[in-house]
Amino acid sequence: MSLQVGKAIYNILSNDAKVIDSVGHKIYPLIADTGTTFPFIVYRRTSIEPSDSKDRFIYSEDTYVEVVIASDKYNESIEIADLVKDALQGKKGNYSGINIYDIRMTNADEDYIEDLLMTTNHHYMMFFTNTGRVYRIKAYEIPEAGRTARGTAIVNLLQMQPGEKITAIIPMRELNEDKYLFMATKKGMVKKTPMLEYENVRKNGLQAIVLRDDDELIEVKATDNTQDIFLVTKKGMCIRFKETDVRVTGRVSMGVIGMRFDEDDEVIGMQMESQGEHLLVVSENGMGKRTLISEFNAQNRGGKGVFCYKVTEKTGYLIGAKLVSDGREIMLITTEGIVIRMSVDDISVIGRNTSGVKLMNIDQDSDIKVASIAKVRESATRDNEAEEENLEEAEADITEAEENDTEE
Repeated sequence: MSLQVGKAIYNILSNDAKVIDSVGHKIYPLIADTGTTFPFIVYRRTSIEPSDSKDRFIYSEDTYVEVVIASDKYNESIEIADLVKDALQGKKGNYSGINIYDIRMTNADEDYIEDLLMTTNHHYMMFFTNTGRVYRIKAYEIPEAGRTARGTAIVNLLQMQPGEKITAIIPMRELNEDKYLFMATKKGMVKKTPMLEYENVRKNGLQAIVLRDDDELIEVKATDNTQDIFLVTKKGMCIRFKETDVRVTGRVSMGVIGMRFDEDDEVIGMQMESQGEHLLVVSENGMGKRTLISEFNAQNRGGKGVFCYKVTEKTGYLIGAKLVSDGREIMLITTEGIVIRMSVDDISVIGRNTSGVKLMNIDQDSDIKVASIAKVRESATRDNEAEEENLEEAEADITEAEENDTEE
């Protein structure tokens, strides 16, 4: 439709007299039986109003997109088809995975991938920062980029304050009055707040939790008040307690003590019981293991917990902890931006106070470390398996057709 045609239609619809002149004689036969005489009065039942919403112009199919969050506050959005491929467990260097992020800074420790998250275009993305603030945008507002592209600086998408960095991301289509946001800090504080308290998030952010000067927000989960919570520290301690032990508090509050530990220790992960059957922990030097969550008995919050990993000079400190189930896959991400993808079934299930097995070869003399771990979405794994089956079937059909041609 040209601009002139559009203006002409708008001029007609915005003037009752023009509407009557244009369409009145056509609809008169339809209402003649009602006894209404012509000319008749036409009243608009709709109005034309401007809208700032772009949602209706965005592709609405629930196609999963992957959001990559890097430590220097860059991110990018890529289609799920560009997921990194399988890599062999324990391989070394560039052969241990695929570079999915363009590292351009001279100091690799300042630029590495921190998180991989899958969502849909129309989901809200709630970004929680280390200072305890929350920001919110739609997933489609993150510009799409290629697998090895630099991405867009989050500071260009969110009105973040100086010194802030993203520590947790919650994708959600709508807020549920029966759900809560459960938060954990580096110093072991936990907080549970109704999700509706974060319904109206301003463009410049909203205070999500009150923190002490030396504390940081490290993790946020959406819960239903029925979960068991796991907190894991970098020195290999873990505590399990019931979510109901934490009373509900308002948005602008500090919360309560979830775990106590040594002064030089800190919490590196929080997980919920429903997220898996095994506790997977990974150290900075590429060691890791799985342990059944049944080996961790629930206790009152505020305790020191029990050993979940034996930290040594060889293993280094823990850098991540995830609850996983059989058949799932994970990604190990190094400070160089190299990713290795593996099935959790290939990781040994052993006791609590052990150091685990080698998951990835790391040169002990280099500054390269495992920076973080991420779980691969289950549907993505199933999609990849389905694609492989379809490919095998297609190859079998081609082979059969060639054999038939040869016989003829």
